[in-house]
Amino acid sequence: MERTTLDLWVGLFVAAGMAALVVLALKVGNLSSVSMADSYMLKGHFANIGSLKVRAPVKSSGVVVGRVAEVSFDTEKYEALVTMKLDKRYQFPKDTSASIMTSGLLGEQYIGLDPGGDDKKLQDGDEVKLTQSAIVMEQLIGQFLYGKAAEGGNDKQDNKKGKE
Repeated sequence: MERTTLDLWVGLFVAAGMAALVVLALKVGNLSSVSMADSYMLKGHFANIGSLKVRAPVKSSGVVVGRVAEVSFDTEKYEALVTMKLDKRYQFPKDTSASIMTSGLLGEQYIGLDPGGDDKKLQDGDEVKLTQSAIVMEQLIGQFLYGKAAEGGNDKQDNKKGKE
């Protein structure tokens, strides 16, 4: 009797551990927020999406209003085409803008929607016309270093002029 009670407790502990691992895996994979609610699709063209992934959140004012459904390359415009799946509860004006943002300094990327003031609403299949691409950290660092190098070169020339 004592052995079966011990086996029962060990089994319950192992089952609880497995359930915790499943919940953690769903959280990491962004699958825990899969919604079966009514939704509609929006599209947006971006010059650079950085490391935006499918199932990345689409947020407005910090609230998750949808997910990225698909990322593809438009061979006519030579830009990334992002398809977003938004919850029907959240309707946005036609002049809404979409930006690719980063959570924290090196966090995950998501799409931020900034609603406009138009009376007409975006419908299923519409395109968000105002988009802002992701900020690529390597380009920022390169621009900063290039700017500093150009400043340093001008200082040397100014010093030479001052000595003459």
